[in-house]
Amino acid sequence: MKKNNSIGIIAVCGLFATILILPTLIVVPFTNSDGTGEEVQETNQTEQVSTAEDSPFAVRVFRSTTEQIEEVPLENYVARVVASEMPVNFEMEALKAQALAARTYITRHMIEGEKVSPEADVTDTVNHQVYKDEEQLRSQWKEDYNENMKKINQAVEATKGEIITYKQEPIDAAFFSTSNGYTENAGDYWEKDIPYLQSVESPWDQKSPKFADQKILTVAELEQTLGVNIDSNIQQTSMTKTEGNRVDEVHFGDQTFSGREIREKVGLPSSDFSIKQKGDHVIFTTKGYGHGVGMSQYGANGMAKSGKNYKEIIHHYYQNTEIAPVSTQTASLTIEKE
Repeated sequence: MKKNNSIGIIAVCGLFATILILPTLIVVPFTNSDGTGEEVQETNQTEQVSTAEDSPFAVRVFRSTTEQIEEVPLENYVARVVASEMPVNFEMEALKAQALAARTYITRHMIEGEKVSPEADVTDTVNHQVYKDEEQLRSQWKEDYNENMKKINQAVEATKGEIITYKQEPIDAAFFSTSNGYTENAGDYWEKDIPYLQSVESPWDQKSPKFADQKILTVAELEQTLGVNIDSNIQQTSMTKTEGNRVDEVHFGDQTFSGREIREKVGLPSSDFSIKQKGDHVIFTTKGYGHGVGMSQYGANGMAKSGKNYKEIIHHYYQNTEIAPVSTQTASLTIEKE
């Protein structure tokens, strides 16, 4: 997921005015408990976790493969994002935390984010949130689809209508896969400080399969990628670190790059990296996977395994925030606008 623009009170479209008069979200399970063939057939027709009448709004998703627009009720959208963004074998409390982050992200985007087009609100890619439809998820999970979606649906239902707020506004609910042991200050990665996105410890990530990695380039490849000349041993290159122990700046001779620039240009999984030269090759050793800002998914799963519930997970990674009903927060924004 990419970062949203900073929170600001801007014009709220007519779509959200309806939220003030709609009831609390109602979530309907995808499948019934007995899992019979007759029930599966019925589920195919009523797979959505909420109907358009039950949801405060629908999300218009631009499908990147078909270039079609799919209109999806909020809670159904959240369920499919959770199914797409987090491993289904994660703990239930981690899935609940992911549901809350996904719902918060889209709520804020619908209020103040830029639309993809006049017909679409978001894409189905990491530019917003990854979204797979039923056909894609069935293809991915095959015979496990009904069981997996039942688990995802339970997580969504348990948090229905809830979003994360800071000063009564939906937060920028950034999340990523795996930390290096700490999350990153938003200001150290995005160059804009956000009070609830500050560095916190996340020791559970060390058990993630994505915690450590290496990438090897030739010196010539690195010089071409960065547009620099490496005349001496690259290990003499100086660098500074952020509070989250990621690279802040790297100095190659008289040229300076941010850790984020190196990560993006070289294609590293994280901006926590060390550099070592071996002959005419350069070895980047990394810790973590993702930008490092907000909630670590593997950290959330580790917290859940240690007995923490989803609210404790949310309050750990999003400091000084509250959990509130989506309709209440939208009403508050509308009143402030008026």
